[in-house]
Amino acid sequence: MSISDDAKNKAEDLKGRAKEAAGSVTGNEDLKSEGRLQQAEADVKQKVSDAAEKVKDGVEAVKDKLTGK
Repeated sequence: MSISDDAKNKAEDLKGRAKEAAGSVTGNEDLKSEGRLQQAEADVKQKVSDAAEKVKDGVEAVKDKLTGK
């Protein structure tokens, strides 16, 4: 994907961590759970982004071999 996507995923992870921490401090289990969920979503998005990048790199390598580059 792109650096922009990576930054967005990291920002979502940090927001989730902040929510989880706020929920812990205030004793708000719903907020704490929401923070954990937000972190998990960011992690999944990042893994999908990483996998897409690896596929793209693999396609480029095959293309280079086929064209003789």
